[in-house]
Parts: sequence; C-alpha cells; structure tokens
Amino acid sequence: MNHSIQKPMQKVLFTSVFVRIWHWINALSIVTLILTGLQVRFPEGMTLFGDYRNAVALHNTAGITACVCFLFWVIYYGEAARTLVKFYVPTKRDLWPGLIAQGRFYVWGFFQGEPHPYETTLDQRFNPLQKLGYFAVMFVLVPVICLSGLLLFNIPELRQWLFLVGGIKLLIGIHFLVGASFLAFLFVHIYLATMGHTIFAHFKPMWTGWETLESPHSSENDVKQGGAEPK
Repeated sequence: MNHSIQKPMQKVLFTSVFVRIWHWINALSIVTLILTGLQVRFPEGMTLFGDYRNAVALHNTAGITACVCFLFWVIYYGEAARTLVKFYVPTKRDLWPGLIAQGRFYVWGFFQGEPHPYETTLDQRFNPLQKLGYFAVMFVLVPVICLSGLLLFNIPELRQWLFLVGGIKLLIGIHFLVGASFLAFLFVHIYLATMGHTIFAHFKPMWTGWETLESPHSSENDVKQGGAEPK
C-alpha cells in the first residue's frame, strides 16, 4: 500500500495591504495607458475616450501615476522591505536550470498534472521565470517608458533633450514599442496567473492578502511568519 505523506497547508498573510493597493493602482494605470495610447496612436479607429485631447490628457495622467507607482515600488522594496534584490533579481540558479524547469512546467508539466517545480514561500515569492519577467519589466521597460513619456510630455521645453536621444520620431517609436511590450506582458501575466491549483488561486492573495502555502510544520501554531489565519 502506498502511504504518501502530504505536507500540511497553512494560510499566511502573503501580501500586505500596501502592496495590494499599489498593485491595483499600478494595474489600472497601465491598462489606462494601453487603451489611451491606442487611441492616441490610432485616433481614426478608436474613440473610446471621446476626442483626441481627452485621450491625451488621460494618457498623461495615467503615465504620471505609473511613474509615481514605480518610485514607490523602488522605495518600498529597496529601502523599507529590503527585498528588491532577493525577490526580483534572478540568481545563476534561477537562470540555469531554473528557467528550463519552469518553462517545461508551463508548456508541458502543468497539463500533465505534474507538481510545480518551484515552491512558493514567504522569502521566495516568484519562480525563476517570474523573476526574469518582472526584472525585465521593472528594471528595463518601466524606466524606459517613464523616461520617454516624460520627454514627450512637454516637447517644446525639452526639445534639446529629445535630440540627445535621437529625435522625436525615434522616441515615439521606442515609446510605442515598449507600450506594445506591456500589452503582451499583460496577457501573459493574466494567463499564467490562472495556472494555480485552481484558476483563481493566484488572484486571491492580491485581493485578500492571504495565501495557502505548504508548511514543514505539523502544528498550526508553528508557522506564524505571515500572521494568523483570519477567523
């Protein structure tokens, strides 16, 4: 007879209120940027936000909000929580063999019912592929789109700076391509978030803050790092 031993599961406070508020404000600003950006780029085929000026004004507001959110992200994870490097910078082990194992799971193992190759903990929130994706977004794409957006925000006063980065047309092209990358990331992000033990398992922590994690302890009182389960 096969006696499989399962690790006890325990609910812990996985995502703080601050991070949850930041996440949804940031998500709303990015979605707004994408939609208004499409109208600004293709004004003849899209009138979701009324006339062109309305779309530009809303785009600029959402852009400033996204830049402020980025600064809060740097300050919170870099200075307050001091987990910026640990959570978002891939290690050598993450790159190899972590990416191979995680990539194989997403394209094959998940659909075969295989166990996840990476165990989420309070100290290691993201798997290797998530780390690489978030690193590219937060350390490359966000700074580029914020800088390019700020330069395009007030062209007459910043014209001399625009020439230093190759001119207005090149800057607009870069801004648009990075925006398209955000659109692609958004679809991938939402899709991968459905690949938990239930379709909404990875969404709940961003609403409630609580996550069910495997625990090596058999007692409910042993794992209290993230707080007690709400009654």
